[in-house]
Amino acid sequence: MTRWTAALFALATPLAAGPLPTADAVFPEQDQRLVKLGWHLFYDPILSGNKEVACATCHHPKHGTSDGLSLGLGDGGRGLGPDRVASIKNPPEQRIPRNAPALFNLGAEEFGVMFHDGRLERNPDHPDGIRTPLGAEMVDGFSGVLSAQSMFPVLSGHEMAGHYSESDVSQAVRQGFLTGEGGAWQIISDRVAAIPAYRDGFAEVLGPDERIGFTHISDALAAFMAWEWRADNSPFDQYLKGEAALGDDAMRGMELFYGDAGCGTCHSGQFQTDHDFHAIAMPQIGPGKAAPYERHARDEGRMRVTGRVDDAYAFRTPSLRNITETRPYGHTGAYSSLEATVRHHLNPVGSLMSYDRTQAVLPTLERVNDWRVMDDTDEVLAIAEANELPSLTLSDEQVADILAFLETLTDEASIVGKLGVPDSVPSGLAVPN
Repeated sequence: MTRWTAALFALATPLAAGPLPTADAVFPEQDQRLVKLGWHLFYDPILSGNKEVACATCHHPKHGTSDGLSLGLGDGGRGLGPDRVASIKNPPEQRIPRNAPALFNLGAEEFGVMFHDGRLERNPDHPDGIRTPLGAEMVDGFSGVLSAQSMFPVLSGHEMAGHYSESDVSQAVRQGFLTGEGGAWQIISDRVAAIPAYRDGFAEVLGPDERIGFTHISDALAAFMAWEWRADNSPFDQYLKGEAALGDDAMRGMELFYGDAGCGTCHSGQFQTDHDFHAIAMPQIGPGKAAPYERHARDEGRMRVTGRVDDAYAFRTPSLRNITETRPYGHTGAYSSLEATVRHHLNPVGSLMSYDRTQAVLPTLERVNDWRVMDDTDEVLAIAEANELPSLTLSDEQVADILAFLETLTDEASIVGKLGVPDSVPSGLAVPN
């Protein structure tokens, strides 16, 4: 089908009730030298405290740049994806509190908010124009929010740093030495600088006299992620550009999505996200987010960032790109089925109250209680009361049509990425695969 005939077909086909987005996302160019460095660093466990966990451990193309788990196992885990298990000798202290988000299109300029609660976001009033939980301790030099977000997993004991005194990195984190000389970032940076291939690669970019710092490493990681997982050539993108047609069921689903079902109100723009935060009564499983002195398992989402009661249990609207490949869904990965997730949106409170716990994908972890919140009537009612999404009745056929439309958001080539998984990394450590 030519571009002209596709455009005529699109004009002759009933359009969605609401306005459709425009396929006009802006992706800055990337320095290919940094992309290559970031490619190896992303898959290299050298960035973790015990040198066993890489970024790719929880964000792997085999699992749609996530890990296929509701809540992952970071430090102390073995294996990849749903096959990951707790180490017998050094088991994790807890699950990672939130579902590992997919990485597609994070290099587009519109993505200025990171993490489920937006605790890292573009803000001109802060150093480098980025607001983070580190506040005044935040250093300058990050290329943007995508670069800055990579500093957090390496500082998390449950994700990459490790717990107690198992490594120099975990010791620094435990003592609160994060930035500056002798801090966790510098320890990791010096490890990387000690490896000839990395040292020479950064020297080519920075010059031979520049000491490798963590912002250089994070900039390389960001360049790689932005380059590798650009996903803007799905059938839906082609339809928007008049280059292809959608099937009848997908067209009906698109009409519902941007029309009577109201999905496009929050899932707006080319990548189906308004980058805002909404409370939709998602089930809460796992350890939750609590300060060290707190003993609850709640996760109040955006409210922990802003302090505003109106933000309680609100989480960032996820992009729906490659959504069929990024299960489980929700900030705790409560739903392993895309259909179940769609149906939750039709009746959020009812779905919360009747939640099927078998939907959760949770590797065995001894001595943890994943259901503390869901077993507490008051906690569940608090989540329900914060819900802002009205109920909606759709037929089974209409739900099927929406699912057909969501399938058109898949950019097949982007799932594997341009470079793929390297056979080896400069540190010689095991590549997650």
